[in-house]
Amino acid sequence: MTSPFTQPHWHSAIAGLIAGDSVDEMAAALIEALDQVANHQGTCLLAFYKDAPPEVVHHTLEPAGARHYLDKYLAGPYLLDPLYQLAAAAGKPGMCRYRDQAPDRFRSSEYYRQYCERTHLGDEVDFLLDADEGCTLAFVVARRRGRFSKAEILRLAAIEPIVHAAMRSIWNYWAPVHGAARRDADLHRRLTECFDNFGAELLTDREREITQLLLRGFSTKAIARQLEIAPGTVMVHKRNLFSKLGITSQFELFSRFIDALSS
Repeated sequence: MTSPFTQPHWHSAIAGLIAGDSVDEMAAALIEALDQVANHQGTCLLAFYKDAPPEVVHHTLEPAGARHYLDKYLAGPYLLDPLYQLAAAAGKPGMCRYRDQAPDRFRSSEYYRQYCERTHLGDEVDFLLDADEGCTLAFVVARRRGRFSKAEILRLAAIEPIVHAAMRSIWNYWAPVHGAARRDADLHRRLTECFDNFGAELLTDREREITQLLLRGFSTKAIARQLEIAPGTVMVHKRNLFSKLGITSQFELFSRFIDALSS
C-alpha cells in the first residue's frame, strides 16, 4: 500500500504549514495534512485556561453545529467535558482518543447526549499542548461516521510532532490579537463556584462530591473507587441526594445544573 506521506498532497500541505503566515493559512494547511492521513469530518482548536472560559481559536463546524456545540458549550457545560478536565491535568498525553479518557458511563450521561450525541460524533482524537502558563491548546479531530481505524490512529500518532508545531504556530499568530483582555475571569469564577457549590444548601459535602461525579459521567462503581467507599454507600448517597433535590433521574440532575449555570 502506498504511504500517504509520499504523496504530492502531503508535501503540499507541509509546504503550506511552513509558508503560512496567518491563522487561517496555517489552519488550512494543517487540515489538508490531516486529510491525507485520516478520514475526518471536522476540526476545532480550543484554548483551555486555568482561570477563564475556553476560547475557540479556529474551527470548521457548520454554523448550526457551531451554535449548538460551541456557543452552548462555552456558556458553562465545558466544566463537565472530559477534555477540559484532561487539559487541566499535569500529566496529560500529547495525543489521545477522547473515548479512552472519558468516565466509564460518560456515553450514558446527559452531557454526552446534549453535546456529543446531537452532533453525531462517532469518534474523536485530541492533540494537547501547553501553550503558555495557565493555557493548554486542544486540537480536536472529529469523526462523525464510524470510528477511526487502527491504521488512522497510528498515522495520526506519527504526525503528532507536526500537529503540535502547527498548533503552537497558530497560537503565536492568534494570541497577540486575541489576548488576555478578552478573557472573562469573572464568568469562569462564577461558573466554577456554581459547579463546586451546586446543591450546597441541601446536600452534604459527600453528596455534592457524588453529584459532581455523576454529572461528569462516572458510574456507581467508578465513584466508589475514586472516593474509596463501598458501591452500596454510593447508592445510598445517590438516593438521598435525588430525594433532597426533588428529582428522579440523571436527566433532571443535569437540567437542574444547567439551570443553575444560567441563573
